[in-house]
Amino acid sequence: MKAQNLHGFLVPQTDEFMGEYIPESAQRLAWISGFTGSAGEAIILENKACAITNPIYTLQIKKEVEETLFEIKNIFDMRTYEWIKEHTQESDVIGFDPWLHTQTEIQEFEKKGVRLQAVERNLIDMVWAERPTPPAEPVFLFSDETAGRTAQEKRELVAKVIKEEGLEAFIVANPQSIAWLLNVRSTDVPCTPLPLSYAVIYADSRVEWFIAPSRVPQEVQDHLGADVQLIAPENLKHSIAQMEKVGVDEKRSPVAFQHMLEGDAVNLLDPCIALRACKTGSEVQAMKEAHIRDGRALTACLKWIEEEAPKGALTELIVDQKLREYRDATGALQDLSFESIVGWKDNGAIVHYRVTEDTSQPITGQGLLLIDSGGQYLDGTTDVTRTIAIGTPTEEEKRSFTLVLKGHIAVATATFPEGTSGAQIDAFARRALWDENMDYGHGTGHGVGCYLSVHEEAVYIAPRSTGIFKAGMTISNEPGYYKEGAYGIRIESVVVVIETGQTLEDGRKLLGFETITMVPLDEKLIVWERLSEEESQWVQGYQERVKTVLNA
Repeated sequence: MKAQNLHGFLVPQTDEFMGEYIPESAQRLAWISGFTGSAGEAIILENKACAITNPIYTLQIKKEVEETLFEIKNIFDMRTYEWIKEHTQESDVIGFDPWLHTQTEIQEFEKKGVRLQAVERNLIDMVWAERPTPPAEPVFLFSDETAGRTAQEKRELVAKVIKEEGLEAFIVANPQSIAWLLNVRSTDVPCTPLPLSYAVIYADSRVEWFIAPSRVPQEVQDHLGADVQLIAPENLKHSIAQMEKVGVDEKRSPVAFQHMLEGDAVNLLDPCIALRACKTGSEVQAMKEAHIRDGRALTACLKWIEEEAPKGALTELIVDQKLREYRDATGALQDLSFESIVGWKDNGAIVHYRVTEDTSQPITGQGLLLIDSGGQYLDGTTDVTRTIAIGTPTEEEKRSFTLVLKGHIAVATATFPEGTSGAQIDAFARRALWDENMDYGHGTGHGVGCYLSVHEEAVYIAPRSTGIFKAGMTISNEPGYYKEGAYGIRIESVVVVIETGQTLEDGRKLLGFETITMVPLDEKLIVWERLSEEESQWVQGYQERVKTVLNA
């Protein structure tokens, strides 16, 4: 920092592709601070430092970070720029890596009066002596048949948007978008099968893909054709600097691109996001097949847990490992879609709990076990949560579960007109809980990819979601309830948005949801008297459908 006349340096928990999962070579925050959570940031000054995360990781960060070296803060109590203002002079300059921050993030710091300066090379990388090599795994094709569209057809759809915006090109900074656009996949990071890379798509549908050509087998290159040109990543800066009338998504791409274009880029929402959110008929059918396969594996595992738990030898960690074993036994599992959550009793009340050898509890006696897990298969991505009772559940546990179930059913059976937002549907899931002065502190649903990211953008079911539902979207339905220190309950299935064939009086189409997750609910936890006749029929119908499908 002294050599570059900097008074501090920002270390975010991200990589240059802004992904949910980042490779070992990008774990800079963990290297400098010891914190391994997926959300956080550090600010390093000459004589002091601070590590900041969100409430989900409060306990973890205190265990992993040495408090004599770092102040530990909660982002809800203190933002990074607030800590900087409190501990620096107005004239002090804070360095940042332009590949690890978006334009939106940098503007927020600057609006708060923090003086920032981009560095040519990340300061952590300059002192990280044994930094792992960045991943460079082979690229492979995602079946056109499963995708329902060829890469050329997708390129033409995106090019149409670029033309309509009056642009000559768009910088695709999100590897998820590249994987979808070109019908390719890779294994650069855990849980999400994508190649870490950038691309530029032109208004004539040509693509320049900035990836080492050695990573792309000849058969893949031949399949993509001459209109997809492979360019070595080291040529990215030169190529970008030559462009005019180019779009970039400021919220989802490194600010480095705006620096290269000297501020002339047009801010445009990545056009791939909305397009990939609406699955083709082929993708929906493939995902249904993936969910049936996954359902058989998870249901078998739940049965095993039910049989083994009374023996007193189970732990959260053993269940976590068994989940993987049952999915591996399908012979089709490519990876998990995220790190499984196995929470017994009070651990189940920690929404994003991750079991470790230190935290793993023995599953003994009576209580609730929350299992949130999913798999990546060549034909789809799964994400399912089931809460099961070990022993005889209490009346309180049954009541809470039934209220969550009522919310789950309300979403699953909802019909709504075109133009309905995620916030409107979110209220359906919470009403039964609200009526009993209860609630939960997370969204009710997120998009799910097709052998891609388990957390996909475009629309969420959440209190402030403005995204609009469209036919073909695949979304999770996951209301919950969490009693701190006691238990957690969540019921999650993936649904697909469908056209019901009905219309409102004004002619707008009515949409609905079809549940495609095939894993039974634990009927021991249902208070049937609290369900309406329609809700009871839905549960019975779902349970019977699961049984029929899984035994087919």
